[in-house]
Amino acid sequence: QVQLVESGGGLVQAGGSPRLSCSASGRTSNSYTVGWFRQAPGQVREFVAAISSSGGIIDYADSVKGRFALSRDWAKITSYLQMNSLKPEDTAVYCCAVTPIWDGNRRSPIGYGYWGQGTQVTVST
Repeated sequence: QVQLVESGGGLVQAGGSPRLSCSASGRTSNSYTVGWFRQAPGQVREFVAAISSSGGIIDYADSVKGRFALSRDWAKITSYLQMNSLKPEDTAVYCCAVTPIWDGNRRSPIGYGYWGQGTQVTVST
């Protein structure tokens, strides 16, 4: 089992730059791909970004490309989602997830076996 805990969410003004963290515990390994997804009320879960186990490949959704930056700290087995230039449409619950592989399913929730509970990000105007 792998446990994931997100933190760093909250109420942010438009244009703000919060950083979300995803900490792993349990049967952890740095060989996992880490994905971030978000879900707004009444909407389907949406892919945000994913980072390969080596950190050498990072994939972003078009909606956040150029504004968000995903990274990982191997020593802390933690990933960070730096969010910049936030917009009201970025309001959602943000969740991290892990999978042992990097493939075409990295943009789909079905590609991930372990999930965190999520952290709410609310962007005010």
